[in-house]
Amino acid sequence: MNTLKTTVLLAALTGLLIAVGAFFGGTKGMTFMFVVSILMNFASYWYSDKIVLKMYGAKEVTPQDAPDLIRMVSSLAQKAKMPMPKVYIINTEVPNAFATGRDPEHGVVAVTTGIMRALNYEELEGVVAHELAHIKNRDTLISTIVASVAGVITMIANIAQWTAFLGFGRGDDEEGGGIGGIVEFVFLVVLAPLAATLIQLGVSRSREYIADETGGTVSGNPLALASALKKIEYYAQHQVMPEATPATSHLFIVNPFSGAGGMIVSLFSTHPSTADRVAKLEAQAKKVR
Repeated sequence: MNTLKTTVLLAALTGLLIAVGAFFGGTKGMTFMFVVSILMNFASYWYSDKIVLKMYGAKEVTPQDAPDLIRMVSSLAQKAKMPMPKVYIINTEVPNAFATGRDPEHGVVAVTTGIMRALNYEELEGVVAHELAHIKNRDTLISTIVASVAGVITMIANIAQWTAFLGFGRGDDEEGGGIGGIVEFVFLVVLAPLAATLIQLGVSRSREYIADETGGTVSGNPLALASALKKIEYYAQHQVMPEATPATSHLFIVNPFSGAGGMIVSLFSTHPSTADRVAKLEAQAKKVR
């Protein structure tokens, strides 16, 4: 199923890139974006984890740097029967965490300095177990590919805002100006980024529920994970992580933009509501007793 999701998402994003190329530069633009899409798909598979980590200034830590954290991750990885992932820390006060890596043998768990201060040991265990579940289920490959390609589409849209005003962006086989130019501008600046966002939503919200359940099982304490989610959600509601970008928000255990926008943002959120996730974890805890 994960392989199918990856294939469908890549095909959709590739098609969108080619369509943007056609609008932006006609036949030459379409050909150029086709080549770009091939390179992006290759680069996303092999390097997207490194790109995302670099975006957030994440630093890899060793047992000497963070002995308690490394010990925790190692213990939970053993319980989950998976390889020990690399561990990174992001220097920001906003509590959050994410996992990345194309497969369990190249997994990475990244946590913020804020989450290490805001959560107690059991809560942090639940969060780490949740992220290990994403790695074990290979959700991270899908997420990082989507983040990389959607980021390119957004970047092209931003460039289009400027080039449209300078008179570029017409196809080589079309005459410029008029309604056609307006349609191009709307497509590039509004519709293309919106489509990229909708495709990101194709990364099923159910994977968060599954990772929550697996995390609760591996850590042995679903209620601690539920408590952690509520704390992280509280901080996200009151403070947006300055380093966060919409293209990578789906990577985090809680959407870092939870407090921005209200109902519309919730509708387009890549995460289920925290209340629903907590309810499922509480139900899981009752079954364990």
